[in-house]
Amino acid sequence: MKVVIRRIYDTAGTNEQETYRVLVDRLWPRGVRKADLQYEAWEKDLAPSPELRKWFGHDPKRWDEFGKRYRKELASKESQQRLAALLAAAADRDITLLYGARDPKHNHALVLAKELERLY
Repeated sequence: MKVVIRRIYDTAGTNEQETYRVLVDRLWPRGVRKADLQYEAWEKDLAPSPELRKWFGHDPKRWDEFGKRYRKELASKESQQRLAALLAAAADRDITLLYGARDPKHNHALVLAKELERLY
C-alpha cells in the first residue's frame, strides 16, 4: 500500500481513480462542490483539532512544533481506531489523501500520510 497526497484543487492523476480517495480536512474546501469531488470518505475527525489548526495558521516557522502536536493528537485511542478503520476500508488499494491547504510542504496531510505508512 502506498499513501499519496494531493491538493484538492489540482487535477487528479490517471492512476488515482484506482486509489481509495479520502478528504482529510476538517472543513469542506472552499469553491468545491460535493457533487463534483470524487472521494470515498471524508475523515474530518482525523484532521488537526480546531485549536491546533488555528495556532499553526500555516506558518512554516511553526511546522516542526505543529507536527509534534498533531502526532500527539493522532496517538489518541480514538484517532488510532479511525486510522485502522481507514486502512481496513482501503483494503489493498493505495490511499490518496486530499487536502485544501495552499502550501504543499507544510500541511497536515504530510504528517497524516507518514502516520498511515507507519501503521501499515
